[in-house]
Order: sequence, then structure tokens, then C-alpha cells
Amino acid sequence: MSSSPEERSFRDAHGVTIVYDVHTAQTEPRGVVQLLHGVGEHAGRYAALIGALTADGFIVYADDHRGHGRTGMGQHGGDALQLGRLGPGGLRAAVAAVWQLTEQIRVDHPGLPLVLLGHSWGSFLAQILVNRHPDAYDALVLSGSALRWPGSLNSGDLNKPWNGPDASGVEWLASDPRVAEEFLADSLTTKEPLPKLFGPIDTLRLIGRPGKNLGRDIPTLLMVGRDDTVGGPRSVHKLADAYRNRSGFTDVTTLVYPGARHEIFNEVMQEDVRGDLLAWLDQRIAVRD
Repeated sequence: MSSSPEERSFRDAHGVTIVYDVHTAQTEPRGVVQLLHGVGEHAGRYAALIGALTADGFIVYADDHRGHGRTGMGQHGGDALQLGRLGPGGLRAAVAAVWQLTEQIRVDHPGLPLVLLGHSWGSFLAQILVNRHPDAYDALVLSGSALRWPGSLNSGDLNKPWNGPDASGVEWLASDPRVAEEFLADSLTTKEPLPKLFGPIDTLRLIGRPGKNLGRDIPTLLMVGRDDTVGGPRSVHKLADAYRNRSGFTDVTTLVYPGARHEIFNEVMQEDVRGDLLAWLDQRIAVRD
């Protein structure tokens, strides 16, 4: 069993207190995973994934991003209706805060490989950080991601295929109805769409592509549900091609899960998803004696 995480915090450049957890590896540490959650949610929704990673020898750092979860509640004076709103500095400040945590991880564990694992909006933050700081990361894992380019990223209604008189609006998250129920019952989540939360300028700031000739060959794993409406397999295959042809990455793997929607780590086949992730990591980050 994993031990309880240690809750820590730091202040970003705008004075916002960023709350994050450090989960200790259950064996001799072989690496660190920095976990970046999606929009409208928080790090606490990743307990099963974190448990699998720590059991496999990884220390996990997971923050609640700007405006989200515990960070957002503190930032917005406890007003849950403001969750998801990034506050002063907007998206650029959110990216900077995640990078600030990366720098802290490198201070805490200078000798361990660092895996950047981002889901959905967190995967977009991860793409931005890898473009800017390729030397900081030893592996990249993106789930529920997309090529951040017009025509490859869904800017419309993510729930459209499942809309109906009885729809909750969050069926797009997973095929298991309990995921939607738990999301809606969670006091630290919001189902407001990203463009409404971020506004037009910060939404446009998400547009971009993998950088050209990054000068570092980062092993990259892209995981996506076949029925994911954010980008889906077509967009993720384009993202993989961009990492190979633009960034110069030679080790890029794409895994597509039939029957899965957006949150593959919460889907009915989540054990298989976690197993695939750990198998991929095991081939690239050695166990320490």
C-alpha cells in the first residue's frame, strides 16, 4: 500500500500559493514522474495511477494547477464557482508555475530521470514545457492529447456524441457512468468548458506545435481513447508525426484504446492502460540496484 502523500506548496511569481503533493516510491526510487492534470479537475483524481507508479519505483509530484483544486480554492477565497479560472497572469503564469515545480524536482532529485506525464490540458502544458526546456525531461507521456493546431483540436461541444435529454454534459470523459457521477459530485471540479474559463486570448495561446530540432531525443508515449472528442486518434497520430519530423524524436509510441473516451486512466480498461504505461517506462528507465 502507498503511504499518504506529503502536501507541500510554493508561491509563484504573482504571489499565488501552488499546492502540490509528493508521493514516495514504494521501492528504491528509479525516477520521478511530474503529473499534470486537465482543465476543471485536480491531482486528487489520479490516485490509482499514482499508486501504480509509486509501486513501480517512481516518486510522483502532482500539483493542483493555477485556479484548480486546492490551489484554486485558496486563490479564489474558497469560491468553488471560480474554479478553473487561472487568475493574474493567465495561461503564461500557469505554465510558469508548472515549470517552477520542475525546477524544484530537479533540486530535490538531481540524479533521477524525470518523466513528464500530462493529461488533456495538462498534456498541452507538457508540450509547451518540452518545447521550451527539452533538456529538463527524460521521457514524455501524453494522454487525452492532440496536436495543438486549428483543425486538429476540437473547439466545439466535447459531449456532442452523447447529448440528449438525460445527458449530464460530461459523458465525454469516460464510458463508465460512475466517472461522470463522481466528477459532478466532486467539490473541486467544474464542467465549464476551457474557452469559457480561460477566455479567448489564453485559449488562443494554447495553439502551437512541437518545436523544430529540439536537440534532445525524448522517448515519447501518446495514449488516447478511440472515442476521445478532444483530438482523438487522428490528431494524436499527427502529433506523433510532428514529434518525429519536426522535433527529431526517434522513440515515439502511440497507443489507441478501442471503446475508450477521454479519461483513459479512469476508463473500464484502466488496468490495461496503467500496465501499458508501466511496461513502456520499464523499457526506458532502469530499476536501480
